[in-house]
Amino acid sequence: MSHQPAPRTGETAPAAQIRDLRVEIDGRAIVDGVSLRVPPGRVTALVGASGSGKTTTGLALLGEYPPGARVTGEVSRPGDGPVGYVPQHPAAVLNPARRVGALLRDIARPQVRHLPRAERRTAARERVLRALRDAQLADGAALLRRYPHQLSGGQQQRVVLAQALLLGARVVVADEPTTGQDALTKSRIVEQLAAVAAGGIAVVLLSHDLDVVRALADEVLVMRAGRVVESGPAERLWLAPRHEWTRRLLGEHRADPPRDTGAGVARPVLTVRDLTAVHGTTTVLRAPHLTLGAGECLAVVGRSGSGKTTLARCLAGLHRDHTGEILLDGAALPRSLRRRDRDRLAAVQYVFQDARAAFDEFRPVLAQVARTAVRLRGAHERAAVEQALTTLARLGLPEDLAHRPPGALSGGELQRAALARALLARPRVLICDEITSGLDTVTRRGILDLLAGLLSDGDDLALVLITHDLDTARLAHRVAVLEGGELVEQGPAQQLLTAPQHPFTVSLMETTARLGAATRP
Repeated sequence: MSHQPAPRTGETAPAAQIRDLRVEIDGRAIVDGVSLRVPPGRVTALVGASGSGKTTTGLALLGEYPPGARVTGEVSRPGDGPVGYVPQHPAAVLNPARRVGALLRDIARPQVRHLPRAERRTAARERVLRALRDAQLADGAALLRRYPHQLSGGQQQRVVLAQALLLGARVVVADEPTTGQDALTKSRIVEQLAAVAAGGIAVVLLSHDLDVVRALADEVLVMRAGRVVESGPAERLWLAPRHEWTRRLLGEHRADPPRDTGAGVARPVLTVRDLTAVHGTTTVLRAPHLTLGAGECLAVVGRSGSGKTTLARCLAGLHRDHTGEILLDGAALPRSLRRRDRDRLAAVQYVFQDARAAFDEFRPVLAQVARTAVRLRGAHERAAVEQALTTLARLGLPEDLAHRPPGALSGGELQRAALARALLARPRVLICDEITSGLDTVTRRGILDLLAGLLSDGDDLALVLITHDLDTARLAHRVAVLEGGELVEQGPAQQLLTAPQHPFTVSLMETTARLGAATRP
């Protein structure tokens, strides 16, 4: 059944169209009766919870479907140009063995073959640098010699966007393009995608980020359990949502205001002194002093590439190229994970942004969660399984889901499983790296409530929350702000989020407020 109106006489032909799409896996419909009309020069957004069918619908425009899927319906792309795709997890489509420059030049070279041979190399480089600038990577020339793993998640995302722009796609499917991005970068990506649409390209935006959808979309389709439950012009949908699920998505959009959590000085669990981290010969992080107390949450915020994840990886022993000290209960932690004994491995646990990539796709989730208790605490296997089931249930993941492989769980369910796996180590410090950035508003609220509950349980757990999102940072007791690898400001969350002092923090707050104001009716 189509949820978009039929085209009117004289209306521009669509750049792509889907009619009554149904995608089944093992007899279960993951997309059921979806119709979608994508006009050139317009932004069409699909929103919904994790597992609602957004990505499957978007990938159908590229002719891509899950393995073993049974597909019915019609997908048509009348235009001659390719369909560009910007995935949620860009590392999956960037060859880790090739430098960024080589990846982009491979796309640019065929476009300059008409030029004299002596001019081709320079022309290809110009096209590459222009695409990087258009994708908001102003320092693109400096990134050309890096490998994908040497870029932040946000930088990887923009390199993939540059690939799509280089391809000259007439339709661009952007799958959560602002995942893991700060407000300033989000604002620029909004401007960039708007410019792409203004150039006559059809943009299909798959997103949980309602600020971005509101700022960009001309038409919005709300999906749930594989079906479109509501669609219409963006403005109408925000002002007068008709379906209960749409109202729920919008109602969960805003985090609670900052709480006054200044409960005095907590006992220090983790201390950072004079930390300087490098990638090769480039200094990427300087943190002269940071402390984290028992029962405290420290939110580390900043733009993509500011050094947030590098700081987290240093704390966890995953980035050993650094100087300075990281102390756990006053004792120095070895820089490398391999030099940390079992107790110290258990004490500092890391939950990654991409939960799916952190699980073995062939083993049941329960076995992987229980393994932490066996490996790091010496628990017997049967006891570990019982502890895993108890912890998973506490985090809202029932036993029937725990016995399934990771591929059968949604992104939000896998994040809960990843949290359970880390908690089974009984850590002193839990590092959560952008764990809500790829989630819809309802699931995000559930994870944040869960983290708040962990802090209030009285187990003296200390939480490091790496985030680009100032709304998410409101969970914290204290906030530290990174910009360009420098720790520019830190302080109590309520104070910093209401009266920031550093110009960068001020600009971050102002941009967040502008995006939020655009979303509230």
